[in-house]
Amino acid sequence: MIPDTRLPNPFPPAARAETPMAFVQAIVQAFAQRGLDASPLLAEAQIAPNLQSQTDGRITALQMEWLSAAAMKTLDDEALGWFGRRLPWGSYGMLVRASLTAPTLGVAMQRWCRHHGLLTDDIHLQLTSAGGVAQLELQERRDLGERQEFCVVSMLRNALGVACWLTDSRIPLLQTTLQFAPPPHVDSYHVLFDGPTQFDAPSHTLQFDAGYLSLPVRRDEAALQRMLQRALLLTVRPYRRDRLLVEKVRQTLAEHPEQGRNADDLAQFLNLSVRTLHRQLKDEGASLQQLKDSVRQVKAQELLLRSTRSIKQIASDVGFQNEKSFMRAFKTWTGLTPDLFRSARTH
Repeated sequence: MIPDTRLPNPFPPAARAETPMAFVQAIVQAFAQRGLDASPLLAEAQIAPNLQSQTDGRITALQMEWLSAAAMKTLDDEALGWFGRRLPWGSYGMLVRASLTAPTLGVAMQRWCRHHGLLTDDIHLQLTSAGGVAQLELQERRDLGERQEFCVVSMLRNALGVACWLTDSRIPLLQTTLQFAPPPHVDSYHVLFDGPTQFDAPSHTLQFDAGYLSLPVRRDEAALQRMLQRALLLTVRPYRRDRLLVEKVRQTLAEHPEQGRNADDLAQFLNLSVRTLHRQLKDEGASLQQLKDSVRQVKAQELLLRSTRSIKQIASDVGFQNEKSFMRAFKTWTGLTPDLFRSARTH
């Protein structure tokens, strides 16, 4: 999880320094609480002693990733002293693993919140949805003291990062609300959370489009093992992708195939212009034809394996005008004819 410090310079100077020094100071406090000296880790992260005391100081995301990971392993506490009990190394990986088998992000996040309560009752996480807006709320059950900001920001960003990773999507925030007053480094919050941030709010929350809760979980155990090599990327750096429209189109084509006859019908069904439909799909790395083919392929394979319908009937069911064009397309998708695919999977 820790970058190879044998490299000449694991922290490129070109990277932008935007992480508040207040978070570094919170890690130093966690070491002091245990009677330990954090100076060796700070030196390896190339955080100069004179910078550590500057309230307006900043470090890069890579430095924060390395320092946090090293501190968690040294202290054997992934909560970095926030809570009344340590969260041993691997605790948050365990939470992610428990969410992998969820069918949708909504179910996965509900599990995440529930299982987090088994680790500590110092905070309570709750996911709700109303009026098309999903809200993840963090409630403090004990006084977090000087570490309140670092704990709340880290917990909310970690939960959001996991949600993005599980669905392979960048989930933009509609709003972030925080109970504490604007800190001296308030300008960093445009990097910490996208969308508007409200301080002195009644509660700590992240708010986003509830449509993301219906996205399928796209990760497995192998992906989890790869992610855990640098899990803190989910917390310290924003996720890059957003595939909400791709999933909406895929779901519409599967459940309402009559709406996918042409782009005009589909765009009207989704309350979009045809131009916007094509542009957003392109931005998400997909095209309408690719999604049509993907949905047709999945449906054709299911019918071939789970029904006794003829090839001609299946061709019609998945939207092909004739059997020959279906057979040609299916061989392009799978490398097999429909008959060979069926016999290979059922014998």
